Amino acid sequence: MALSRSARAAAAATAVASFFTVAAASAPTHGAPGIGDPYFPLLGNGGFDARHYALDIAYDPGTDRLDGRTTLTARATTRLSSFDLDLQRLEVTKVEVNGRRATFARDGDELHVTPKGSLAKNRDFTVTVTYGGVPEPLTGPIVFGSDYGWMKTDDGVFVACEPNAASTWFPSSDHPSDKATYDIRIKAPKGLTGVSNGRLVSTYDKGGSTYSHWRESRPMATYLATATIGKFDVRTGRTPGGTPVYVAIDPTLANSNAVDVYAVTAAATDYWSQVFGPYPFEETGAIVDDMPAAGFSLEVQSKPVYSAVRSESTIVHELAHQWFGDSVSVARWQDIWLNEGFATYAQWLWSEHQGTRSAHDSFLAAYDTRPADNAFWQVEVADPQRDTMFASAVYQRGAMTLQVLRERIGDAAFFKLLPTWTKLHRYGNADTADFVRLAEKVSGQQLDDLFRTWLSTKGKPALS
Repeated sequence: MALSRSARAAAAATAVASFFTVAAASAPTHGAPGIGDPYFPLLGNGGFDARHYALDIAYDPGTDRLDGRTTLTARATTRLSSFDLDLQRLEVTKVEVNGRRATFARDGDELHVTPKGSLAKNRDFTVTVTYGGVPEPLTGPIVFGSDYGWMKTDDGVFVACEPNAASTWFPSSDHPSDKATYDIRIKAPKGLTGVSNGRLVSTYDKGGSTYSHWRESRPMATYLATATIGKFDVRTGRTPGGTPVYVAIDPTLANSNAVDVYAVTAAATDYWSQVFGPYPFEETGAIVDDMPAAGFSLEVQSKPVYSAVRSESTIVHELAHQWFGDSVSVARWQDIWLNEGFATYAQWLWSEHQGTRSAHDSFLAAYDTRPADNAFWQVEVADPQRDTMFASAVYQRGAMTLQVLRERIGDAAFFKLLPTWTKLHRYGNADTADFVRLAEKVSGQQLDDLFRTWLSTKGKPALS
């Protein structure tokens, strides 16, 4: 059947319009400089999904200089003409995309990368950045007023990067919503040990240097990566339940603390595996370094770093994070109570397990010691704000929320909820709304009032 002249004209117009619509939709764009986290708008990057980091670093404690080459394998989520990486202060000397030289420019902590040609949507690409300099730790109110990130020690470096300091030592998409696997190769002066995430693939001496290759085969948030270097006494083995253990302790601390780090690490790993679900990583352990300037320890994935170990309770807290924070990571930083409230509650559960104090009594102790006019009760735990995201209320009131939940829904539902949560979001990300929905599903109860009262309402809640 032949078309009339008017019909042919209309068809032609439609075809032209369709062409321009398709062309506009497929035009390459620049990836966003951040994911838009309310606390850190420029952390992370848009336009791609990080898949794997290959980090090659060489560190000289004498000069504090770091030389690195990072190759990120990523998948474009849109057609890209250019994209950003997060990198703070270090000097970039070369960037390659898919093996070809790319142009780059700096804008504050953003590294703008423009490849030779556009990158196709839903296709993997590699970007290799060669860089160097003297990494500087971050400071400010966020982490209890302490420095954090890349921190020089007497014999090496202590690396603990929560929440935004991974990009002080390697270019990355530095937000926990963009997790990836890692190969981390560390070159350090002979006699020093480089300790990182996952399993030790190889270590050898060559010339005056020691080379260590670590592999984290499970997805990991950038802030959980470490390359801690120093003199360490290393002990390896397996927990009674069969999980490999790697514990590295600075020899200057070997006799300074009564806690048996290896034994507590093994016992807590196995116990949490019963309560929270199977251990999510290939290895457990600890890195205990002499770093008094760091007023904290951190749940580095697979082996927490401790700036000296203060107590058994600290160890069980950081190991609980392997489930709550490391395997199940926050989708945005304002939900940090999902990490710290759960790890603090784990300390209460450990005391209950040891027979020293019930979680209910731990709750009452935390509740009763703070009068209603205490500033503690004025922190909104569900949105504590960036500079107070690690306020004590996030830890303690977060833990109180879980005890109130446990008493509302009963032990059977509560201890079904915890491993269900870690299984449902294993190696992924989640937020507070996800947890509330799951708690209601598992318990069969409406719980909006409980979470609103304990997480989102300022003031000291009344006890029913």
